[in-house]
Amino acid sequence: MDLLRAIALVRVVAYHTFASAGWLSVAFPSMGVMFALAGSLMARSLERPTFGVLKSRSRRLLLPLWVYSATVLVLLLWQGWNPAVRAGGSWFEPLLWFIPLGDPPFPPSIGTDAGLVESSWALQAEEGMWYIRAYFWFMLLSPLLLRAFHRLPWATLLAPLGLMAVLSMGIIPLPDWANSGITDFATYGSCWILGFAHYNGLLFKMPRRVVFPAGLVLMALGLVWAAYHLDDNGWDLNNIPFAQALWSLGFCAMLLRISPSWQALPRPIRFLDKPIALINNRAITIYLWHNLLLVITVVVINRLYEVDGLATAIPWILDSEWTQFIAVWLLLAIMFLTIGCVEDVAAQRSPQLWPAGSPQRPPAHTRSFDSSRKNRSGQVPGAGGIRT
Repeated sequence: MDLLRAIALVRVVAYHTFASAGWLSVAFPSMGVMFALAGSLMARSLERPTFGVLKSRSRRLLLPLWVYSATVLVLLLWQGWNPAVRAGGSWFEPLLWFIPLGDPPFPPSIGTDAGLVESSWALQAEEGMWYIRAYFWFMLLSPLLLRAFHRLPWATLLAPLGLMAVLSMGIIPLPDWANSGITDFATYGSCWILGFAHYNGLLFKMPRRVVFPAGLVLMALGLVWAAYHLDDNGWDLNNIPFAQALWSLGFCAMLLRISPSWQALPRPIRFLDKPIALINNRAITIYLWHNLLLVITVVVINRLYEVDGLATAIPWILDSEWTQFIAVWLLLAIMFLTIGCVEDVAAQRSPQLWPAGSPQRPPAHTRSFDSSRKNRSGQVPGAGGIRT
């Protein structure tokens, strides 16, 4: 599970870095995988008293979020933004940056493109909040969802997918204030509940000759739906919610069904053990900060263009998106060394500057369950969109 989460996070950063990376949503549906893994871990946690679990999980999510949100809001206010300027706006709405129950307010454009950063930087800073909001709601609803799953496992598993089908056909129009939240729940809810099936062994009780054909059918249906709903971004399933829901559920079902029980990485990839541990121990930091740091990489690269010697000697390096990809990880490393320890404090671990030791693993007896969007306008210059 540590390996899968690390792959998913690296894929998220790559998707936002490379301009033509929409195909990554097909190759590896990171968000579906991350929600499925989180659902499995949440089901395991809920074997303990519910209130304590929700308190602990909320603390681990919210403390790093508060540091990020406070930084963004200070920068916005410093540039003169007033959340009450828009019609119906209120000074209470910025609280959604700290308690992610809905979409927080932000200016799609602030300042000018002639400034230090692009005027759309706030849009990039807010973009990842959809995942934080969705995760928070899934977490809060998990006690009820898990109870429903125990009583009616298949109906509960497929209910979000059915809701997504209804929404995609336009049968039930949603109000603007509920559209994004309900759509995200319907898109990834089945993946989260699939994590329950992974934890309690239901998925492993199903023979592979059943899981794999069913998964392939779901994925094929997703591609067929996508083929009739393509937009200018092509085969980017993030912009086709129903296709994303089908593809992610089928992909995750097969992926979790074949997941082996590793107490350590196989020898050929054991050299990845420390990077995987580091990524997992700084997962929230990576997710929250990488989009904003991509904006900073553009600023740095633009300044390097002004150095005549570099602009003429290595223009191919400055032009390469791989340079931006490497640069954002270097900036993330700085974040690990400065504010990354907030994740340790939130998890009630001893703060560490570089937590690349072996990640904590569950006891060996948990073999069966722990085997180890809508597109918004604007892009980071040189980056492949803003939707994970």
